[in-house]
Amino acid sequence: MTRRVVITGVGAVSPLGNGASTLYERWKAGECGIESGVGACSEFEPADVLTKKELRRTDRFAQLAIAASEEAIQQAGWKSGADGELPIDPDRIGCVIGTGIGGISTIETQHDVLNESGPGRVSPLGIPLMMGNAGAANLALRNGFKGPAFSTVSACAAGADAIGTALRLIRAGDADAVVTGGAEAGITPLAYACFGAMGALSESGISRPFDARRDGFVMGEGAGVLVLEAAETAEERGATVLGELLGYGASADAYHLTAPEPGGGGAARAIKRALEDAGVSPSDLHYVNAHGTSTPLNDRSETDALKAALGEELAKSPPVSSTKSAIGHLLGAAGAVEAVATVLALRERVAPPTLGYEVPDEGLDLDYVPDGPRPLSGANGRAVALSNSFGFGGHNAVLCIAV
Repeated sequence: MTRRVVITGVGAVSPLGNGASTLYERWKAGECGIESGVGACSEFEPADVLTKKELRRTDRFAQLAIAASEEAIQQAGWKSGADGELPIDPDRIGCVIGTGIGGISTIETQHDVLNESGPGRVSPLGIPLMMGNAGAANLALRNGFKGPAFSTVSACAAGADAIGTALRLIRAGDADAVVTGGAEAGITPLAYACFGAMGALSESGISRPFDARRDGFVMGEGAGVLVLEAAETAEERGATVLGELLGYGASADAYHLTAPEPGGGGAARAIKRALEDAGVSPSDLHYVNAHGTSTPLNDRSETDALKAALGEELAKSPPVSSTKSAIGHLLGAAGAVEAVATVLALRERVAPPTLGYEVPDEGLDLDYVPDGPRPLSGANGRAVALSNSFGFGGHNAVLCIAV
């Protein structure tokens, strides 16, 4: 029998503020964390969470991961820190944290040092700060997790892929619990310039997914972390269960490095695989948290993918809204932050709106929740949702969550 995997803690740091509930409640209220065309975590103060030693030894993306994990771990009823008393055998606790570009801030600053002062002035901590696995490594070190610990790197699907990988680790019996999610801090001169050179960024500085006026994504930063546990492990220790991770589906477009497959075929395959893995049908869905980047290609491709995977008519039934309308695109952290928001939306039985959606685009005719928060209809018992993540390179990852 396949092991059931439940969610016992969630945490987030986002442009809407610190904390998972802050993310959800402010988004639901129609607040936007994007200022001057950027989704920065302006309320985040690393020194409030990390020690001076940790501050010196971590890039901002790892600092965001630590802060989000602190909230998730505490909500799960664990005591954080290396001296904390874990309720589960540390050898059975894993850690999987996704990122798109890891410690790019460190890469940029240390490259400047190299050019300006020579190799003798480069920091000996440069590699530990910039490496993409630093988020998972620091969480394991900080909390004494001794199970499988690593990072997923699949562009904007990295956070969702991390969570899906954690699900499979628990199902396979390689861990009884996994702290998982994604973190990104890519608002740097080089990253911003590179995305701008591609023509991927919004010239208006407005994130309005699925709207006919959409003109690119808005860069954001942040982290989302979930504590996953085998259902029997959570039950044995009397944990409060927030929801259940029912399934995960992944696929590759094998079409283009940056453009999605026309018609959304690759994304549709991931959606179908997530539903099959979860053992649910399209008619069981109450909500879809869309990838919804506000780019012309993605939003059309995602709409087509939902129609292909769910059926033309069933795709028009569940509300479909985009967290990126409120916080921008958090790249490798996006799927994790959006999974956290999805858990809370299911628990509240309310779908937050897609902010900025006013002008319909031909062929984009799903229910994008344009007029404020929407109660989830038909969710009197179990509520089920999809959380979609699609990344450059043609990576598609979809999570199926129930509360």
